[in-house]
Amino acid sequence: MKSYYLKPLVVALGATMLAAAASGVSAAQPTSFDWQVVVNNGFAIPDAVDPDTGARFYNSYNPPSVNSDALVVFRARSTGQQRGPVSGIYTRDMAVFEAPIEVVADRKPASLGSSTQVPDPNNTLYPVPGGSGEQKLSTFNEFPSFPRIAITADSVATRGVHEPVWTYVIGEDPDTGEPIETRVGTTGVYVNLDANNTSSPLVTGASLLGAVEPFGEPLVPGVNYFPYYAVPGVEPATRFDVFPGAPAITDAGVIATKGNYSVDDPASEDPEVTIGKTGVFYRAVTPESTGGLAAVELVANSDTLVPNPEDCPPGTTFGSTAPPSAADGQMVFVGFDNEDDPTCGGVYQAPLAPSPELNTLVGLETSVPGQGNETFTQLGEGLSYDGRFVGFWGAWGEATKTVRLYCPEEGNRDRRDYCNNEFVDPDTGEIGGDPNSVCDDVTDPKYPDVCYQEKEVPVNQGVFVYDTTGNGKLWLVARAGVDADFDDFVFWNYSGAPPGAGESEGEAEPPRWRSSAFQAVSQRAGATFRSAFLARNGDIDANNLYVDPVDGIYLGEVLGASSPRLTTLVQTGMDGTILDPDAVWDDDENPATPDVPLPIASLALEREAFRAGWLAITASMGVEEAGWAGIYLTQMPVPPGRGK
Repeated sequence: MKSYYLKPLVVALGATMLAAAASGVSAAQPTSFDWQVVVNNGFAIPDAVDPDTGARFYNSYNPPSVNSDALVVFRARSTGQQRGPVSGIYTRDMAVFEAPIEVVADRKPASLGSSTQVPDPNNTLYPVPGGSGEQKLSTFNEFPSFPRIAITADSVATRGVHEPVWTYVIGEDPDTGEPIETRVGTTGVYVNLDANNTSSPLVTGASLLGAVEPFGEPLVPGVNYFPYYAVPGVEPATRFDVFPGAPAITDAGVIATKGNYSVDDPASEDPEVTIGKTGVFYRAVTPESTGGLAAVELVANSDTLVPNPEDCPPGTTFGSTAPPSAADGQMVFVGFDNEDDPTCGGVYQAPLAPSPELNTLVGLETSVPGQGNETFTQLGEGLSYDGRFVGFWGAWGEATKTVRLYCPEEGNRDRRDYCNNEFVDPDTGEIGGDPNSVCDDVTDPKYPDVCYQEKEVPVNQGVFVYDTTGNGKLWLVARAGVDADFDDFVFWNYSGAPPGAGESEGEAEPPRWRSSAFQAVSQRAGATFRSAFLARNGDIDANNLYVDPVDGIYLGEVLGASSPRLTTLVQTGMDGTILDPDAVWDDDENPATPDVPLPIASLALEREAFRAGWLAITASMGVEEAGWAGIYLTQMPVPPGRGK
């Protein structure tokens, strides 16, 4: 169903160029291009009409992903209202004028209809709200990460959280002889292999059902037992606990994901004592509801040797891995011996094939281009990968600065309360929370309303791109630090699941501040590329707070052997109508006077936001009295004769 009229806006970058000059970013000549509204707060959510209150409208958005044909996939939600919010994964084909928004999967209050049913395996029935006596199979509760899309195909992958999907017998009551049942499977990776086709089904790419063993029955692959979801190489059959981060998907329908799991502690005779492990995995998915019968395959895990141990002892294995990216039959990921204080590790590439050999692209021992004898001290987890070029964040040197991070005041209530030490443990009833939060600093400007934590951030940081074709070329696209164009590329998000409030029946990662740098790289003709990235300029005050920072999305271009050329695309503080003609408000409450443009307040992009010249971002615009937000798409102009 069509919910809103698409209004493209042609803008000149003249004002943008002035902003670039002010921030120290060298800018190309002004160029005109179109920003198109993919979705904003004026769009009604498809299939979400309450008979009493009417249509629900979008209110907040995660950064989108886009493929080379301008199919945009995004996660978004409505306001809560009394009956709860609507949230889901949606697509819109921006190559088609006035194309409607389509639902990939959603969850909504019962008054709005049924939430999307979790695909097979799913045999567990729940009562339909309202007392009718009807039952339904398990449906989705939430989608905890941004969705991702293949480069040239319309295949979409997302994580989903839901009610337990599988009920099975684990024994019988010795007194009554009645069967004892258990319910499992509360999260997974879900895929639509043709998301631009409304008849294409959602299928299960990965699940927590890898250790289901029917009581008193033989293990029958594909029928009563799901070995294709099990952690590979682990005996006895072991399930995953959680799939942190956002799963990737290739044009061939292969998903790549991080997975955490637990195994028995060999040093203990107590079977309840386990050791947590992590790794990166892939699985070839087919249109069958279970995703087919292909097994999950291992790329690297906690038992895999770090290929470039350098300062680590021989035999060092990966203590941490990050959610991978994948394209053209290859995976790239970041792994270290230790997540908090790494000594060895780096960025790795591996074929999506059994028992793959890891190729070290960049390690902590790699020299930073243009920085003398400096080597990397940190490497970011979020890799952008287009099948050739890998974009990543890195830092070097010992200099740091302190930044203060306030606990979230919106979003998931349990997580918010945990950070502010107001979380009620469902098991003990005790009130507590994050031990790292500072809640008693009477000198803090926000005391006592909100707690904070402080983090050390490297002064010397950069946005980098690596060419995987074999020449090993590494570019420093943009730099932060003293006398640099930018002050920071690191942005923070408080995420995780508080004790007893996890997203799976297994061990979810606990809440903490996680840092990310955001970049999306896109190949051009020949050995050239363009990189869009998020950066900040601003001063830090005595309370370690940024004072009136300016955040922006910038474009770094490399043409042949030339040095990167930087261009400002959009910044906070700019007129919001640059992106969205509806980003205005009635400042004087006089209908006879024109509405006033809202300033851009925040910007975001993710690693698959830039494909074949299409760039998709999120933005919010607002003042204290009014706000607006949405997702916006443009196609980067191509200088004559320079290809895509």
